[in-house]
Amino acid sequence: MDQTKENEDYGYDLFPERKGSRLKKGSVAERLFTFNHKCQAMLHFAVNSSPYAKLLLSAMNSSGCKTFKDRHFSCEDCDGTVSGGFDSVSSQIVLCQNNIHQQSHMNRVVTHELIHAFDHCRAHVDWFSNLKHLACSEIRAANLSGDCSFSNEVSRLNLGLKQHHQECVRARALLSILAVRKISQEYAEKIVDEVFEPCFNDHAPFGRIPHSKKDAKFANRDYDNRQRYYANL
Repeated sequence: MDQTKENEDYGYDLFPERKGSRLKKGSVAERLFTFNHKCQAMLHFAVNSSPYAKLLLSAMNSSGCKTFKDRHFSCEDCDGTVSGGFDSVSSQIVLCQNNIHQQSHMNRVVTHELIHAFDHCRAHVDWFSNLKHLACSEIRAANLSGDCSFSNEVSRLNLGLKQHHQECVRARALLSILAVRKISQEYAEKIVDEVFEPCFNDHAPFGRIPHSKKDAKFANRDYDNRQRYYANL
């Protein structure tokens, strides 16, 4: 039997507001309003100042997928195990307002989910039926978003092995897949292994792996200047 279809909810149980639940009245609603206000403020800062996010938004606009903050981003209350998600049905990025408390975390989540949105825009990803498509986008998001930056790995106490970045990307992609699909770890590992090399080496739209904010700024500059370069050929 197809492991991807049996009793599958595609991770929507992690995002209760996607399933139509409503906030309770009283203090809980007030607390979430505070979370929402902070989430919106951090989102505004991320899309206007993060070189990762600015490049991805420019690339999506150039690909015909113009993005609007009020339409394509949604701050919501989520399961405690996730920070964000990309809902391909509504073309919305979900930001987990109850789990994102620092600007650096918001910047990273926005970037991660924008990579999924960029893939959705340019590649017509089959998110629900093709696990290789999902795995490829998760590999790219882990590789290019800063999820596996040196500082993040130090905070996780993961240090210093040869090809450590690749192993981090593989591990983060596996975690993301297992969070939203009811499949065995062995099967998820098999899928990731099958697509890892080409997807790890696909650096669009950055043109390189942006290991730091400085790398992302250079990539953003190069992307903005690409037409000037082509005009001089």
